[in-house]
Amino acid sequence: MNLQEVLRNERKFLINISEFMRKSHELQQLLREDSHNGPQGYKIRSLYFDTEYDGDFFDKEYGMEIRKKLRLRIYDPLSGSAVLEMKQKQGEQQRKRSLRLCREDAERLIACDYSPLLRYPDEFARECYALMNTRCYRPRTIVEYRRKAFIAKENNIRITFDHQIDATESNFGLFDPNLIMNPVMGRSMAVLEVKYNGFLLSYIRQMLDSIDKSELSVSKYCMARQLSYQPHL
Repeated sequence: MNLQEVLRNERKFLINISEFMRKSHELQQLLREDSHNGPQGYKIRSLYFDTEYDGDFFDKEYGMEIRKKLRLRIYDPLSGSAVLEMKQKQGEQQRKRSLRLCREDAERLIACDYSPLLRYPDEFARECYALMNTRCYRPRTIVEYRRKAFIAKENNIRITFDHQIDATESNFGLFDPNLIMNPVMGRSMAVLEVKYNGFLLSYIRQMLDSIDKSELSVSKYCMARQLSYQPHL
């Protein structure tokens, strides 16, 4: 089956790199590492779509209870496919649906031709087709970062550290291996994300409580878009 769906709780925190290095080492002793982890983690690149007047961005900025993000995601610019994902905020939980597209179809979506979605049998593909056409979705920004991830099978717990976060709004070449981007935040900071179903295990909660952190209410997409909305002095 091409479609994947998860429903989980998510919390995000801003931490410094020294905390990331320290806790990453600690988690290596407690949890299973993501199979793609390297010394610095693995690379993720996402192209985000938004409406003509950036409705999804402002829904997040204004703290709307029901909101969504729509993106294409790859892990290697040389990949022959991309994953179309929709994340929807539903109360305390996040619903994420994912559909794998071939590279040619992904590139047509980037060119604002959404008709390839009609060839996929999943209802989610037709939903995205209708939404992206009626709401006039267009590519808005590409965000790229490195992620180090750890997994606990209990309650589907996944702890990730995202760092080296860059973005561009001037080039939507998702598959371009030489894409030029600019930093979204300082290299001394990282984003810690905790994703789980139900509740956190006590030993993981205690470990997280020991981290010097501040809760982050903004997404990486919004951090990237905020740069374009800052007044020019």
